[in-house]
Amino acid sequence: MSTTTTTSNDIVYVQARQNTITATGDVVAGDAGIDQNVATDALVITLPKIEAGNLGMTFLFRNTGADGNNIITLSPNAADGINGTIANSSADSVASGVVDKDWINTKATANKGDYCILRAVALTQWYVIGGVGIWASES
Repeated sequence: MSTTTTTSNDIVYVQARQNTITATGDVVAGDAGIDQNVATDALVITLPKIEAGNLGMTFLFRNTGADGNNIITLSPNAADGINGTIANSSADSVASGVVDKDWINTKATANKGDYCILRAVALTQWYVIGGVGIWASES
């Protein structure tokens, strides 16, 4: 048995696909893996329903609006909840995991560049796997 090893010093560049959301609406499972940029205030973005065939789908939502000017509301399907924490210096943002409750980048504290990464980890369960900024779970 022989093995051939090839070594390369070539640089590999990876580009994340980008989408700009300009109106309230839905993202679909096929949008998973595409960065979603939001620069328009007061949009509600509805997440796809988690099903066995789309477990593991991951979404990044980024606030590209002006500081203190852009509320972003991520709304799970009525059967799903958002769980997790974004650590902050003042107070952590905690998603309660309650079914059908939104996850919100609060307007007054919003900064350009705030983001949240959500992954469908189990049926009915979105998890925050990364993020920056002040986010709040709908009460």
